[in-house]
Amino acid sequence: MKFEWRKQEKGLYIPKQKPELITVPEQKFFIIKGKGNPNDAEFAEKIGVLYSLAYAVRMMPKQGYTPEGYYEYTVYPLEGIWDLTEEGRKLNTLNKDELVYTIMIRQPDFVTKEVVERAFEHVEKKKPHPFLNDVTFGTVQDGLCVQILHVGPYDDEPQSFGLMNEFITNNNLERTSLRHREIYLSDFRKVEPAKLKTVLRCKVKSTE
Repeated sequence: MKFEWRKQEKGLYIPKQKPELITVPEQKFFIIKGKGNPNDAEFAEKIGVLYSLAYAVRMMPKQGYTPEGYYEYTVYPLEGIWDLTEEGRKLNTLNKDELVYTIMIRQPDFVTKEVVERAFEHVEKKKPHPFLNDVTFGTVQDGLCVQILHVGPYDDEPQSFGLMNEFITNNNLERTSLRHREIYLSDFRKVEPAKLKTVLRCKVKSTE
């Protein structure tokens, strides 16, 4: 049976349109960092490199190598951690050129250092890219978080963050970081802005 994150890990990826508290376990990722406007070409190029590696892992059995513990699965969605430069924080309005981001694609638990090395070799050979050397592989553990499903344009996210902040205050919680995570359930190149689905998530701790 194929592992579908939308079904088997619904709690992590398909929240409701109201805030909820969850605990996010340790997860493995291909990761690349950057700064600047996500509408710029560089951002799209970096997404492409991450997907090249993610599909290299997914298709390994068809290339003649089956990692130990491999199972059929759907490639995970793109995720982004967003912050602002010091300059950007001083501004009253959002200047997208001052955004600092870490974008990533989660990998299944069976992915080891050897699997990662093979994926890099495959992409280097089949689809070399200057940003390939900027990609790292590592684990991330977010722990206690508040999340919500945001439906609509990215520029309308402040409304959903308002609901999250209200929930955080009402439940004796506080954010542990100004950064937040976004998980992109829709492909913005194919879906109209009003129908985009994005998981918004921020790390919190109890104040009790």
